[in-house]
Amino acid sequence: MAERGSGQRDKPAVWIEKPVPETTAELLAAGYGVLAAPLARRGVATAAEAETFLRPHRRGFHDPFLLRGMEQAAERVAAACREGGTVAVVGDYDVDGVAACAMLTAVLRALDARVVPILPNRLTEGYGFQVAQVEKARRAGASLIVTVDCGTTSNEAVRKAIGSGMDVVVTDHHVAGSDFPSDAIQVNPHQDGCNYPFRHLCGAGLAFKLAQAVLRRSGREEPLAALLRIACLGTIADVVPLVGENRVIAALGLQALAKARSPGLRALMRVARIDGPVSSTEVAFRLGPRLNAAGRLASADLALRLLLTRDAAQADRLAGELDSLNRARQAEERRVVEEAGEAFSSEGPRPGILVAWSEDWHRGVVGIAAGRLAREFHRPVVLLGVEAETGTGSGRSIPGVDLHSFMTGFEARMVRFGGHPQAIGLSVRVSELPALRAEMERAADWPPELLVRRREYELDLAPDQVAPELFRELARLEPHGEGNRRPLIRLRALERSGGVREFGTNHVKLRAREAGSGSRMSRRNVHLLGWGWRDRLADLDGRFEVLGALEWDNYAGGPVIRIEDARPLRGNGAAAAK
Repeated sequence: MAERGSGQRDKPAVWIEKPVPETTAELLAAGYGVLAAPLARRGVATAAEAETFLRPHRRGFHDPFLLRGMEQAAERVAAACREGGTVAVVGDYDVDGVAACAMLTAVLRALDARVVPILPNRLTEGYGFQVAQVEKARRAGASLIVTVDCGTTSNEAVRKAIGSGMDVVVTDHHVAGSDFPSDAIQVNPHQDGCNYPFRHLCGAGLAFKLAQAVLRRSGREEPLAALLRIACLGTIADVVPLVGENRVIAALGLQALAKARSPGLRALMRVARIDGPVSSTEVAFRLGPRLNAAGRLASADLALRLLLTRDAAQADRLAGELDSLNRARQAEERRVVEEAGEAFSSEGPRPGILVAWSEDWHRGVVGIAAGRLAREFHRPVVLLGVEAETGTGSGRSIPGVDLHSFMTGFEARMVRFGGHPQAIGLSVRVSELPALRAEMERAADWPPELLVRRREYELDLAPDQVAPELFRELARLEPHGEGNRRPLIRLRALERSGGVREFGTNHVKLRAREAGSGSRMSRRNVHLLGWGWRDRLADLDGRFEVLGALEWDNYAGGPVIRIEDARPLRGNGAAAAK
């Protein structure tokens, strides 16, 4: 593994209160209280817009036929269903691609098409729509290939399919490529000439829109709950902005998940220990990782079969396999994060982008490990697992840095490349890696302010304001995700109240109260939860302040602040420098 970087791994973050928009005043006057500023920061300007945001409704869905290419795509797919033709649905191996593939497969089978779902193998084929999948579709007798969550830059595979006598419909949300074959149909909100009102749909979101369009063309009713409970998995797991139409998909999909009768979803929720209402956090950290684990360490077909099965016994077996794979994924990921982190912490100046590779790293986990390290070192990180002569991996960025655009300048050195502004995938010949890294480090000359870790909080509260009533109000902002993060709360001048309870791996629970004069009995305690904070308890000794998110603790039966950051106070209790 190549070693680069230096310095402290955890430079203190700058704490900044998010600016309060002028529109907050109108929302305060309309009676939105503590929600007024958070709503205004999320682009809500009026009481009417606040109601739309706080009460997601199917009225928030746009007409699928507003997407460029959707008219032709829906007609071609509906025709294949009417004729009982064979349709190959080609997805990807992550939650978004698997969910999109499962949804479209189920819909087209219900419309009497013979459907052949095809997912790539991360370890033997890599990502994206490829000639290998075209050959599988041809051998299956498909007359039509529909891609979901891939294909917009797969010109070679698209041309191969057309040359083999198959029609191609590409649905994708990745950055659109150039010279897309004119004989194929493309549905991508990022393509030139697409004026769809919402550009941030993920692969499952676009599959949902295609399903809507095909069902309408076929004169069939849309089973919205069944579609949305799958679409929301991809929407939340793919970390697209949970605003606009994505917010509606996520909110209504989560409601539908709680009532799911699908044996696969029920089994998955059981192994993830989810009982009752499902939150975006549970999808992101419990359901999503288990579905993703199949594509990372084995075959994504396991997750696809789980979502499609109607057999309860098979569902239980598949869910158990996914749960075991997820535990193995967690262990492998921790190892990669530790080894790469040690390399990046070695002596020497730290560059603006961190790049490393190793023959010992599993290609299935380097992407998620890169994401963790990008947050830790607050700069883009690219990690690759090496096999034979090729390094294959992923990169993750930080706010303000478009990693996809940056990496496009080095595309000639790469075997394969694609992705988003915040996440990329790539394959590079091992012999090219040292020179490529050196060029990337020289070019990564970001403005210094982008490399300063910022913690932006929205509420500045006293401990006695952390009450069930506050939790209920803030819960109206759910579902949370990219573009609608859980509001960070700043609690100043705290001191511990009682002992510390340690649990799990490096986790702690403790109570704190407002530091200062007055009866201790009269000062309300606030419960703090620190995931991975056992080794940082020194920061919570004496007087300190906390940034955290408000959550509900079922064990405590009340609200708890999940610590995001904390720091000691100096001298007379004044806060440390911002």
